Formats: sequence, C-alpha cells, structure tokens
Amino acid sequence: MPITLGFRALVDQAMTEVDTWSVAQAAQRLNDPQVQLVDLRDVRELEREGTIPGCVHAPRGMLEFWVDPASPYYKPVFGDDSKTFVLFCGAGWRSALATQTLQRMGMQNVAHIDGGFGAWKKQGHATQTLAEHAQACHRT
Repeated sequence: MPITLGFRALVDQAMTEVDTWSVAQAAQRLNDPQVQLVDLRDVRELEREGTIPGCVHAPRGMLEFWVDPASPYYKPVFGDDSKTFVLFCGAGWRSALATQTLQRMGMQNVAHIDGGFGAWKKQGHATQTLAEHAQACHRT
C-alpha cells in the first residue's frame, strides 16, 4: 500500500497550526516558572545525548495519556493551566506533531521548539546528562 501522505507533509501541516519557539526564545525563558519544557525523546536518546536542565521527560508514545486527566496514566504536572508547555524532540518533527495533537485535545498553552534538542545543543545552550537530570529532579 503506497503512502499517500508522508511524514514531511504531516510535519509541514502541523507547523502551520502550532506555536513554534526558536531555540533563543526557549533559552531566554528556561528559568521562567510559567514555562515548562517537555522532552519527548525516547529514554535511549536522553541516555546518549543528555537533555535540557529543568525539563520534564514525557515519552512521545505516552504523551496523550499523560496529559488527559481521564487517563489512568495522567501526570499532574500537565494540569497546571498557568504554564506554557514547550515540547521538544531531536529535530522538531515529533514535537510539531505532538503539539498539534495536544491542541486537538484542547490544550492551548502548548508550543514546540524549532530544531529541537539538536538545534539547542548546536547553539551551545545548557545540557545535562540523564543521571544529572534525575539527581536534580530528586532535589526539587
């Protein structure tokens, strides 16, 4: 069966519908208590490459379940309507699609980072290993 709508078309469509932040915008608001960065990447990516300090890890495959209060997998971190949730992945493709999905679910306080973690690292912004991230999470 041929693919009639490829991933690139899906990502391009999502990009027209979602709020996109530049890496610089996200970095400027890294310590803003009204902003919560959300890493969608697989844990193996975090183990290999690290992550952004202060982010929440929400694997892409569980995101819809973690944000929906009716789900048995709901995570209360996503229930704070005063925050803007800024999603990121490796290159900005998964995060664009995920942001679009969350908007379809009713979330309006959601955006994503253009270029994802790859662009974040390339521009020299702070990162931490997964072990450092886990240790920091236990302190808060």
